[in-house]
Amino acid sequence: MEEDQSEKEVAEGYTLTQFCDKIIDVFLNEKPRVKQWRKYLVFREDWNKYRESFYNRCRTRADEESEPTMKEKLISLASKVKKIDDEMESHYDLLKEIQDSPTDINAVVARRRKDFTGEFFRYLSLVSETHDSLEDPVARLATRCLSAVSAYDKTLEHAETLDSAQAKFDDILNSPSVDVACEKIKSLAKAKELDSSLILLINGAWASAKASQTMKNEVKDIMYRLYKATKSSLRSIAPKEIKLLKYLLNIIDPEERFSALATAFSPGSEHEAKDPKALHTTPKELHKWITKMLDAYHLNKEETDIREAKQMTQPVVIQRLLILKETIEEEYLGQATFQTMQTKEDTESMEL
Repeated sequence: MEEDQSEKEVAEGYTLTQFCDKIIDVFLNEKPRVKQWRKYLVFREDWNKYRESFYNRCRTRADEESEPTMKEKLISLASKVKKIDDEMESHYDLLKEIQDSPTDINAVVARRRKDFTGEFFRYLSLVSETHDSLEDPVARLATRCLSAVSAYDKTLEHAETLDSAQAKFDDILNSPSVDVACEKIKSLAKAKELDSSLILLINGAWASAKASQTMKNEVKDIMYRLYKATKSSLRSIAPKEIKLLKYLLNIIDPEERFSALATAFSPGSEHEAKDPKALHTTPKELHKWITKMLDAYHLNKEETDIREAKQMTQPVVIQRLLILKETIEEEYLGQATFQTMQTKEDTESMEL
């Protein structure tokens, strides 16, 4: 005879029924606020083991309860927890989609913008708090999501640019072959006409094709190749300093990072064999781009009205940028040189 599941021990000293009763007691008495419940329900895999048993236990106790006030509390608790539960499950599904396709965040935003709400970023904040390590992957994803959402919204604000972008996109789609279409994208990038509105259209087209259950695979393949050509073109026209910063910021060990920084400022003599892929620049130029990135970060932070989203954009990358900036100022530019640069930049800003 099979053992009653409700009487099986699921935690040390607790049967399933006792464990559900303990959760009910915690939610009703120890942690009665919805905000506190979220901190338990954020552990989706653990919660999913007991969720149905929890709701069944709430119903059973409500049916057996003779005291009207307690009966109402149990019914209300199940209803309120279910609402939060469904909401967090939706956020979990969106996070899972992003984690499964981390290089396609822009495409996900283009297709599911309405799901990137303040509550979603609050959910990411809760998930982030469960990570003990400094290298928090969820915090990084949240930063990238916020950036993608901001870019999407700003593009939509300038509706007049969409007509021009649509005309370019139609021209690309009317190409005699996919290879020709990809070449048009590369040409637009070189001419600096691969603007954010056009990128948005291409990302959206690929996202829709990817999610479609009825679209032919040949069409999906075309949209994917256009999408990849766009990403490749954007990388090819990025300033070398941006590529260098991306490389430096991905180096975890500080000593190795500073060594790579020194190498970037020391291209070697003309007689030495050089790595054709090596990126070199001057301290002054790299300092300029770091300053631009930090300024953009602070501007974006000011414009963001989601407090949790602001917090999520903090950690490792910004810390490393600040350290690199200070190192260049102290070790390579010198105080006098830096002050001269600062004065020049301030003057240029005033003239603008």
